[in-house]
Amino acid sequence: MAEKSKVLIIGGTGYIGKFILEASAKAGHPTFALVRESTASDPAKGKILEGFKNSGVTVLHGDLYDHESLVKAIKQVDVVISTVGALQLADQVKIVAAIKEAGNVKRFFPSEFGNDVDRSNAVEPAKSIFATKVQIRRAIEAEGVPYTYVSSNFFAGYFLPTLAQPGAFAPPPPKDKLIILGDGNPKAVFNKEEDIAAYTIKAVDDPRTLNKILYIRPSNNTISFNDLASLWEKKINKTVERVYVPEDQVLKNIQESPVPVNIILSISHSVFVKGDQTNFEIEPSFGVEASELYPAVKYTTVDEYLNQFA
Repeated sequence: MAEKSKVLIIGGTGYIGKFILEASAKAGHPTFALVRESTASDPAKGKILEGFKNSGVTVLHGDLYDHESLVKAIKQVDVVISTVGALQLADQVKIVAAIKEAGNVKRFFPSEFGNDVDRSNAVEPAKSIFATKVQIRRAIEAEGVPYTYVSSNFFAGYFLPTLAQPGAFAPPPPKDKLIILGDGNPKAVFNKEEDIAAYTIKAVDDPRTLNKILYIRPSNNTISFNDLASLWEKKINKTVERVYVPEDQVLKNIQESPVPVNIILSISHSVFVKGDQTNFEIEPSFGVEASELYPAVKYTTVDEYLNQFA
């Protein structure tokens, strides 16, 4: 058995970062978290850090905006995974520069974990967020840094508890009326966060995922909104009224909605109306599909996920 790569996670106290850190430690990778001094003294984040340490994660103090600390941390590992949030996406050029200087990194995973931004029909404001991710991809490639881009599609924990209802932020999903953007036919992909993390960590030392996009698109989680509505009706044993919102109205709603509703709506438009998660084939020249590469990972299906709300 080859030794497992040492993994550094930047943004590990964030939403998806926590899952990836946990999966890395659980899989037996020597795992490091880059943490700002200010984060360490924040009581809420302090609890998270305590959890990291208990699972064997090494906490390194450093900062995206402190080049020396970044290079120092990167020199201790083989693989760097960034899970920074939307506001820091553009600043990942600093990670690329530090990786370049350190000279020892076998693989970089930039903060992606959503739609494939190179194959997107998103309108603003999602368009600009995706464009920033595209810029980071091009910067990585221009510098010749080895990479894997993870296109994990939708986080189940974010969209399924409300059945992606506009403006809804808490479960359970509605049992009387469902608002459906577009005609409800394009297929979307919903993956549980723990599964996204497991697949990401599987890819770390896999030559098949080097300089490729890892798509997490298992067949059981690839489902149209109409099928999702029918599945939900079956679970709650009643018919739900379906209200279809035509595309021109969706676009109007995006323009008139405040932040963050407009961002969520514009991403939902790209997925549910334009079909951006599934309207292309995964070609071997640029991508691989995670559930095919790692059949041993027992992922949670959309069907199973919805049971907790029925």
